[in-house]
Amino acid sequence: MNEKVLVVEDEKHIRDFITLNLSLSRFQVIEASSGEEGLIKYEAEKPDVVILDILLPNIDGYEVCKRLRETCCLCCIIMLTAKAQDMDKIIGLDIGADDYMVKPFNPMELISRINANLRKIKRNNLNSDVLIYRQLKLNKSSQKFYKNHLEIEFTFREFSLIEVFMESINKALSREKLLDLAWGEDFFGEIKTVDVHVRRIREKIEDNPSKPIYIQTVWGVGYRFGK
Repeated sequence: MNEKVLVVEDEKHIRDFITLNLSLSRFQVIEASSGEEGLIKYEAEKPDVVILDILLPNIDGYEVCKRLRETCCLCCIIMLTAKAQDMDKIIGLDIGADDYMVKPFNPMELISRINANLRKIKRNNLNSDVLIYRQLKLNKSSQKFYKNHLEIEFTFREFSLIEVFMESINKALSREKLLDLAWGEDFFGEIKTVDVHVRRIREKIEDNPSKPIYIQTVWGVGYRFGK
């Protein structure tokens, strides 16, 4: 488990408490003390989960959640607040939050909810014609691919390869395995064709192809989609 979690909480002692427990559970943790900083950190880090306090100064948690969803944020958002009224929960869920916890809370319950939401997202991906990872969306039925709602054109083989990657998130796959899965076991072409197609896909989906976020090189093995 190495999912990345962004904790947006202005009260340092609470933020430290959450960060400590998440780190002990092997999450990668990024911290932000304001809504503005949270939005900046999200763009820079592209976390899998955002733990978002509602009562933030200036830009509150509701506004942060709304802005994230408007920019096609596909991560899990769990809102935290000292408020216990049903209306606060309804507002949070209506604007795109996946879950909601009231302070004070047991950190183990928060971790359980994070894991449950991540499992649900992965399960939905496996049972759907639509695969989603962070800002990326692949539709198997229509053979269309999108980043931030904008369609990206792929060749047939590029689409087959990115589909294999998105069905194998966080798994290291050898070039031979990728060749079998994307080209078929009866394909007898050069193994370097995988590298060529990976380079082309990176040029289309990565903000900086020389520093890829989505398709990572695993030295001595092949490639891994995800972290």
